Amino acid sequence: MKKVWLGVLLLALFTFMGGCSQSSGGSEKEDGKKVVKVAISDEVNPPFLYADEKNNPIGYDMDYMKEVEKKLPEYTFEYIWGEEESNLVGVDTGKYDFAINWFFKNPEREEKFLYPEHEFGYSLTSLVTKKDRNDIKTLDDMVGKKFPPMSPSGGLRTILNAYNEQHPDRPLTIESMDAPSNAENLKLVAKGKADAMFINVTTFNEIQKELNLDLKVAGIISKEPIWTVYNKDNEELANKIDEVTVELREDGTLSKLAEKWFGVDFFQDLKYINEEGFKFEK
Repeated sequence: MKKVWLGVLLLALFTFMGGCSQSSGGSEKEDGKKVVKVAISDEVNPPFLYADEKNNPIGYDMDYMKEVEKKLPEYTFEYIWGEEESNLVGVDTGKYDFAINWFFKNPEREEKFLYPEHEFGYSLTSLVTKKDRNDIKTLDDMVGKKFPPMSPSGGLRTILNAYNEQHPDRPLTIESMDAPSNAENLKLVAKGKADAMFINVTTFNEIQKELNLDLKVAGIISKEPIWTVYNKDNEELANKIDEVTVELREDGTLSKLAEKWFGVDFFQDLKYINEEGFKFEK
C-alpha cells in the first residue's frame, strides 16, 4: 500500500509541475529555454501562411514569428501543421500554446481563447467588379445593385449586416446561400449576372491566378484585424508576445513585412490603401 500511495503522490506531483509549466507557456528544455508549441493551419491562405516546396511554413505570419523569436530568446518555438478546427481544439485543451493563421474575433472564440490586446496584421476586404466598370468603389455604390449569394454567417456577412444596421433607409440587398463557391460567384460577376462581389483581397488574388477572369479590385472596403489565439492559461506568454508586437509596429518592421507580402502597408489608413495607382496585384 505504501508503494501505491507513493506512486499516486508522484503522479500528482508531476501533474502539478506540468500544469505550472503549461501556464507560463511551454515546457522546459535542457538548455533552460521554454518550448512553445504553435499550431499552424494546413488550410493555407497565401500570402499570410502557406508552404514552400519543402513543406516549410512561409508567409507574412511566419516572418512575423521570426521577428518575435529574435525578441524572446528565452523561448524555443515549435510549429506544428494541422487542420484548423483541430488546431483550435488543441489550443483549448492545452496541446498547443497558441495558434496563428487568419483568425478573427467573435464572441464564441473569445469565450474559449485568450486574445492579445494588439492585432499583428489585417485582412483587406474589397469589392471586385468587371474591369470596364468604374461606378462601384464603396458599399454606398452597391445600394440597389446585386451581390452574388453569400453565406448567412461569417465575417464578410457581418460587415454587410452592420452596414445595413447603420443605413436602414438605404440597405444593401443580400441573397443568402449555404456554402457558396467563391470561384462560381466571381464567374457570376465576370458574366455580368452580379454587379460586384464582396471578398477578401487575398482570396480573390488566389482564385484569379487560376481563373484569370475579366475582373479587378474596385476598392478596399475595410481593414479587419487578424490575431493569434492562446490557451487561456498562457497569459504570461501572450503578454510578452503582445509587447513585442507593439515594438515591431512602432519601429516599422511590420509595415515592411506588409509591403513585402501584400504590396501595401496595411497599417496605414484606408485612404492611403485606396490611393490612385495601387493595383492590388500582389
